[in-house]
Amino acid sequence: MSKYDVVIIGSGLGGLLCGNMLSREGYKVCILEKNKKIGGCLQVFARDKCIFNTGLNYTEGLADGQILNKYFKFFGILEHLKLKQMDKDGFEIITFKGKEYRFAQGEENFVNTLAKDFPNEREALTLYIQKLKQICHQFPLYNLDIEDESKTDYEVLFGESLTDFLKTITKNETLQNVLAGNNLLYAGVPDKTPLYLHALITFSFISSSWRMIDGSQRLATVLAKMIKNNNGTILTHCEVKQLITENKKIVRARLSDNTEIEGDAFISNTHPANTLFMLDENVSGKLYSKRISGLENTFGMFTVYIVLKEKTFPYMNYNHYLYKGDNVWTSASDAEGKWPDSFFLYTPATSKSDKFADGLIAMTYMKYDVLKKWENTFVESRGNDYLIFKKERAEKLIELIEEKLPGIKSKIKTYYTSTPLTYRDYTGTPQGSAYGILKNFNTPFKTLVMPKTKISNLFFTGQNLNIHGILGVSIGAVMTCGEFLGMDYLMKKIKGS
Repeated sequence: MSKYDVVIIGSGLGGLLCGNMLSREGYKVCILEKNKKIGGCLQVFARDKCIFNTGLNYTEGLADGQILNKYFKFFGILEHLKLKQMDKDGFEIITFKGKEYRFAQGEENFVNTLAKDFPNEREALTLYIQKLKQICHQFPLYNLDIEDESKTDYEVLFGESLTDFLKTITKNETLQNVLAGNNLLYAGVPDKTPLYLHALITFSFISSSWRMIDGSQRLATVLAKMIKNNNGTILTHCEVKQLITENKKIVRARLSDNTEIEGDAFISNTHPANTLFMLDENVSGKLYSKRISGLENTFGMFTVYIVLKEKTFPYMNYNHYLYKGDNVWTSASDAEGKWPDSFFLYTPATSKSDKFADGLIAMTYMKYDVLKKWENTFVESRGNDYLIFKKERAEKLIELIEEKLPGIKSKIKTYYTSTPLTYRDYTGTPQGSAYGILKNFNTPFKTLVMPKTKISNLFFTGQNLNIHGILGVSIGAVMTCGEFLGMDYLMKKIKGS
């Protein structure tokens, strides 16, 4: 039986970053991945020589001196990535009630650009940016100063509503909607989404926005190579079915083929509810298990991956968000008869051409209820009626895209689709949730999951820990490894890098 200092369950970004940090500090690390490929949502796939991302669509804060730039330098991965900065004067285009609004990079540029559409709302836009910046700097791991943590009133910070805040800075309902127009990034719910979640994500993208050229898989590949160079082990086709305990500590992970991997400590990069399902409830604690398993998850997504005919459609160095309804929140709870009423789409960056796009990725919300019929099936074995269902939904979404981009249908060579079930089967996220646990300002501490668990040698990492996205997962991984290495030590190392 193999024995390791730390066994990490799941090779998504959080698991790989933890493996990176701990292995270079001398820990004997083993990462267990149930799929044949590592990377979780960093994975890409190719169709007709066109590369598609499965989760990481764009990233943030990578300009020199910015927060993710500092983290990536510390991880040792920045120099290995091929990056393309998005349009500084409009990295996001929000179409609401038929009119386009642009989110620009840079605080002043953001305000000036939107003020052209809302000339009487400059003060509101300035207050908006100031508030987002203030919130970001209240998080010690955002400004790399954990000594400031005692000054942060988390009860107030986590308990503030995004929609309530927007109403306090402006009475202009169109502006309120536009500022929340990127809510597909976090599957926002108007009566639940906290302001801090919106602030951390949106301000980071306003600081600077980037795409990874030729897909995000390279990030996983680079991290895996570093871990192996540090004598770490990464095993694929290794699904953990049970965590075996002795004296209320985990001692072994039992795999689906009954192989056992022994460890002194265990880090789970899988959903916390799924992790606790691997344990005896008497060990994890009934109340703790009930709380974690009872947490609400964010909505899932239906995605169309479009292969375009060669040199027929321009590369767009920005993202499109479109909303058909009277507000940008309707898509999360709308009646199925109106589906789809929104989308997020973009053309991935490739090294082939800056002028033309190879493909286009479009996604919209999808309720899990409409997939119940196939709930007990798995990828590639759901039957012909499922394929018909996906085709019908894809054609509806493409029709909506055609309304925004007239002529796009004639430029489509072929397309592929995924549903929340696809996401569930590959990532293990309950009901194919896009971003894991739903944060709720009404019960903020109930929806927070910390790295340290009720079991002394079990720790969590990944998008459910802090916030999702590359920055959120990076910060979460540092929090997790801080339990092993000490946060003061890690902060010094990050600043020193």
